[in-house]
Amino acid sequence: MSSISTAPRLSTGLDLRGALARAWAANWPLTLVGLAMVPTLLIALIGLAIDPRLITGAPAWMKPAKFAISIAIYSFTFIWMLGFVRGPRLRRMAGVAASLTAVAFMVEMVVIVLQVVRGTTSHFNVSTPLNAALFSTMGIFIMLLWVMGLLLAVALVAQRMADRPMALALRSGIVITLVGAGLGFLMTTTTAAQQASVAAGGAMTVSGAHAVGAPDDAPGLPIVGWSTQGGDIRVSHFVGLHAMQVLPFIGWLVGRRRRLGVGRQTALVGVAGAGYLGLVLLLAWQALRAQPLLAPDALTLGVGAALVVAVAAGAAAAMAGGRRA
Repeated sequence: MSSISTAPRLSTGLDLRGALARAWAANWPLTLVGLAMVPTLLIALIGLAIDPRLITGAPAWMKPAKFAISIAIYSFTFIWMLGFVRGPRLRRMAGVAASLTAVAFMVEMVVIVLQVVRGTTSHFNVSTPLNAALFSTMGIFIMLLWVMGLLLAVALVAQRMADRPMALALRSGIVITLVGAGLGFLMTTTTAAQQASVAAGGAMTVSGAHAVGAPDDAPGLPIVGWSTQGGDIRVSHFVGLHAMQVLPFIGWLVGRRRRLGVGRQTALVGVAGAGYLGLVLLLAWQALRAQPLLAPDALTLGVGAALVVAVAAGAAAAMAGGRRA
């Protein structure tokens, strides 16, 4: 049976060197990838400043910049979560998952930067055999990323933890992250317009899209680029991916209120996890109905309001009956 894990303490100091040393000891490949994203981001920012090119309506180097930030955050969060896995076999499994995650991230970033240098898109680009091969390669390694995240989830679920609220926060966070990552695969489905173009005798140059009901190069929100003309699956994808940071943070905050007792703390974390999952699914549903994030219809607003009420009621019930739970 796996040993009971105790939570790594959240440091309030600025011992960056010590934190990096611990991360390196935990898994050096993923730590190296996380660190490599710093110069990658700097290069992308320089590119944004001096390169006037646009790719699908956005500055050419915006995608490498965003992915560098995202990969760094995911990498170090993954390493932090490794600290909760103490059983030898589970630790080895999670370590392998971390190392293969590092490989997948490097492949993805190399393809993204290469395509920016070539002046074309990386995602959904099947316009030439080379572009199609690069996009397929990314798809394979993105699937690998998802499977490695699943292995981390299995390790966290199997690991016994003394801190019940944080255990639930970690487990629900990584599971919802997997849901959010899985929503990204919806983007690879060919759109009706692409299918119609092929049926009319045209060549398939793009397979898949971020937006629903609008072209990918239509106007979008600043920086993130989420469509303002139609739905955008990237919204739910983004929110879902960050569950692995948000829910452990909520677990930490709730855990500080010791007067609530473990029962109430755990129940509140459960309500937060259910509410967060509901938000991810609501955003995905809104996007698939071709609604921009900032222009929901009455039905979307109604469901959103019902979700808020349900979370509030759940939190009230947790406070009232969490001790018995």
